[in-house]
Amino acid sequence: MISLDFEKNGGLIPAIAQDADTGEVLMLAYMNEASFNETLKSGKATYYSRSRQSLWKKGETSGHVQVVREIRVDCDRDTLLLKVEQKGGAACHKGYKSCFFSKVDGNELKITESKVFNPEEVYR
Repeated sequence: MISLDFEKNGGLIPAIAQDADTGEVLMLAYMNEASFNETLKSGKATYYSRSRQSLWKKGETSGHVQVVREIRVDCDRDTLLLKVEQKGGAACHKGYKSCFFSKVDGNELKITESKVFNPEEVYR
C-alpha cells in the first residue's frame, strides 16, 4: 500500500503532469485518494476537479488522455509528478499543448504556443 499525505491540504495533493519524452511540464492538477487509486488501476491520469467536486478522467471529453508511464512522489509524500504520454497533443483545456502557454515579458503576458485544438468545437 502506498502511503501519501492527503490530509495536509484538505484531502488533495498537487499532481504535476510532465511529458515523459521531452520533460516539458504540461499541467498542474490535484488528486484525492480515489483519483490516485483510479490512476493506478487504469494507467490513465485521473484527477479531482475542484470546480465540479468530482473525479475527472483527463481526456474523457476531448480525447486528449494522459497515459501514465511513471509516478514519482516527493520527500514529504504530498506532491506527485506524473510522467505521461500525452495523447492527442494537448493537455490544456484551452487547446494548447501545455497549460503553461504564456510567459511574463516585462509587464505583459505573451502566448508562446499555438493551439492544438479549438476548445469551442470540443467542449460544446
